[in-house]
Amino acid sequence: MATNVSGSIERWVLLAITIAALVYSAIAPHDRMTWAMEVSWVVIALPILIATYGRFPLTPLLYRLLFAHALILILGGHYTYAQVPLGFWFADLFDLTRNHYDRLGHLAQGFVPAILAREILVRRSPLAGSRWIPVIVVSMCLAFSAFFELIEWWSALILGAGADAFLATQGDPWDTQSDMFCALIGAVAALALLSRLHDRHLRQLVGVEDLRPRPQRA
Repeated sequence: MATNVSGSIERWVLLAITIAALVYSAIAPHDRMTWAMEVSWVVIALPILIATYGRFPLTPLLYRLLFAHALILILGGHYTYAQVPLGFWFADLFDLTRNHYDRLGHLAQGFVPAILAREILVRRSPLAGSRWIPVIVVSMCLAFSAFFELIEWWSALILGAGADAFLATQGDPWDTQSDMFCALIGAVAALALLSRLHDRHLRQLVGVEDLRPRPQRA
């Protein structure tokens, strides 16, 4: 009981910090349009997570990852990915020629959705315990990354030069391919590093029986 209460408190604390960061990021962002486009994912996700909390709560691990991803998006939205101070500090430290904060964003774009997709597949699909789950998860993350690159392309067509801050290519002709590769690395890394920990969180949340392979219906 104490664990459940502490877990519930943690989720509400993470939610409160996310909302506070979101509100703060809206104060004089570097580019208002870019801010709106970047944080839109957070604005969409928050009501969904709140609405489904009662009947489909997620593991503490996943909530923490979603929280970290939200902060990455919010920070990138406030400054634009090419202007985030953390990226400049990193570039100065390693003598890099560009701000690589957008690479962090795309690593997270593969890392966090990989655990989200894994959790949904394990809990709601007949694939619980299947060796195909990692393949499907990585494929889903790559598909989402490709879709996001299409969104950037559509934004460039609609907004023209006004989409430069959102695209954050910084003159790199291979930016799209690099972004998708970062998402691939993120997805594979998440599965390699967190699958066992994720399984423990899943067992604590839903029990062992619900994680066993489900018989196929005729």
